[in-house]
Amino acid sequence: MQSENVEPSEFTMVSLLNASARLGAIKQGKWIHDYMRKKDMDLNNVIVVTAIIDMYCKCGCIEKGLEVFEKAPVKGLSCWNSIILGLATNGREEEALQFFLRLESLSEHEPDCVSFIGVLTACNHSGLVDKARDYFTLMTKKYNIEPSMRHYGCLVDVLGRAGLVEEAEEVIMTGMPMSPDEVILGSLLSACWKHGNVEIGQRVAKKLVELNPRESCGYVLMSNFYAASGEFEKAMAERIAMKKKQPGCSSIEIDGVVHEFVAGGRRLNPQIQEIYYLSND
Repeated sequence: MQSENVEPSEFTMVSLLNASARLGAIKQGKWIHDYMRKKDMDLNNVIVVTAIIDMYCKCGCIEKGLEVFEKAPVKGLSCWNSIILGLATNGREEEALQFFLRLESLSEHEPDCVSFIGVLTACNHSGLVDKARDYFTLMTKKYNIEPSMRHYGCLVDVLGRAGLVEEAEEVIMTGMPMSPDEVILGSLLSACWKHGNVEIGQRVAKKLVELNPRESCGYVLMSNFYAASGEFEKAMAERIAMKKKQPGCSSIEIDGVVHEFVAGGRRLNPQIQEIYYLSND
């Protein structure tokens, strides 16, 4: 667009901000924000402000996200939701809860389903089981919001992390009006392994593999459970089955370059020796 002298609009930049947020590409995200200021674009638009906050939070620059939020003359509900979730996922759970209270008491908006995902995520990351239960009840009773899979996922995760595996399983089996997905089952399975609940763990692992045979988490933890029970042949069979599946991958941006890492794929990265040398230094 620049080379062909086509002027971008605010919504063009929102698309670029969203792309930067998904990649964690903070260098490009900051450049886009600066470009918008230099071009005197409308930075008071709620959609634009939300995209900027979201980009900074997802790139780990929470202070910049807070700065943009506080300076925004008009704070839409999406702005509140973005900063609450951003704080919750960046290790600042107490502040996330405080911002939720501000949203309830000081803003002109009522919390919606996304707001409660943010506050339940904060409870989950900080292990606040009672608060998670209270917010879940508040959402359904006061605001008449029907919980989604993500809300149940947060509740199950916080219960599982606290060792309340039986209660978490009960939420999935009897409390949810929908069938569990692989994310929520994987969360409970991890909790079973952490707290040594082999009986529920094996039950959940089988459901997870039945639901999504390509999900490696079920194979790994089923293998661990079998090994812990002394059933080594079954454990080896699960490991072999897992190797036939698509490997997972992750990425990180360094100096404007996105590096991808594939599970079990050390030889695929040309800088792997340097990476391991630096990580062990």
